[in-house]
Amino acid sequence: MATPTNLEPASTATTSPDPAGRKPAARTARRRTLTQRDARTGVWLMTPTLVIVVAVVLVPLIWSVLLAFQNVKLIQIGTANPFGNFTLDNFRVVFANGALWESLWTTIVYTAGSVVLVIFFGLIAALVVRRPFRGRTLVRAAFLLPYVAPVVAVTFVWRIMLNPEFGIVNQFGQNVLGWERPIPFLTQASGTWDVFGLEIPVPTALLTVIVFEGWRYFPFAFLFIMARLEALSSEPEEAALVDGAGPFQTFRYIIWPQLVPVIGVLAVLRTIWTFNEFDDIFLLTGGAAGTEVASVRIFELLTVQRNVGAASAMSMVMAVLLILMLAFYLLLMRRRGEKV
Repeated sequence: MATPTNLEPASTATTSPDPAGRKPAARTARRRTLTQRDARTGVWLMTPTLVIVVAVVLVPLIWSVLLAFQNVKLIQIGTANPFGNFTLDNFRVVFANGALWESLWTTIVYTAGSVVLVIFFGLIAALVVRRPFRGRTLVRAAFLLPYVAPVVAVTFVWRIMLNPEFGIVNQFGQNVLGWERPIPFLTQASGTWDVFGLEIPVPTALLTVIVFEGWRYFPFAFLFIMARLEALSSEPEEAALVDGAGPFQTFRYIIWPQLVPVIGVLAVLRTIWTFNEFDDIFLLTGGAAGTEVASVRIFELLTVQRNVGAASAMSMVMAVLLILMLAFYLLLMRRRGEKV
């Protein structure tokens, strides 16, 4: 007598689901393979950019750091060994020279004055065009002209305007304002300003390049601040107006606190860029008349003294100062409770 069996053919057997609710191993392996393939594709797409960054940024940066610890002249730069004899002589020369500290102090004064003027002019310009009026678009476009114009062109115009012999500024000052003699704005290291009988020394050329910097780059701050003002809600200002607040009180207690983060970012960006500024001062004064900032000093070390090692060492000093200023800003923002 045949005994019935409960066995099924192998072709009709089904895979029972995992009691823990996990996916089959084959599907997990397939998904892991697809993820790895996508990651590999992303790496290949990023490779050209990574190679360019390494070749254009990292390699020259590392080479500059290595040159700072070697006695290398400009004529030897083509045959110099990047891993030659290392020494600290360049830093001794840089720190022992009083021109370094003088140029750094000039750079700090120039940077601080320029950043303050850029933000101040940008804030005033943004507040002027905040409310709609006839021709506002044209005025906004005109504010951008100093920033988009070529630096060679605008420095040439300023040099002509400030010329002590035929410049329009001195002609206006002598004929209208009653100046006794023309002022050499770009060639005079120090002048005197008579205020109520007191003669106050004024760094003429340095103040001139600071004003030029504030005029040329205020559109950058203007764009940032104007964008933030456009995003502000009008309800708090309307409520303050109903409560009897004046324009100054509204700006101080409602508008200004909302602009502080943007102005902080502007201050950091403009400090970094102005601290490294070279072309504006070089085209206006050539670094003469008390306007030799650190970047011009490095240029003279490289081209006049042909000392590549000292120029690299001074560049490292500037980089360290910028890192310290950035760290101070980040610490300040964290203490204010803002995310950085």
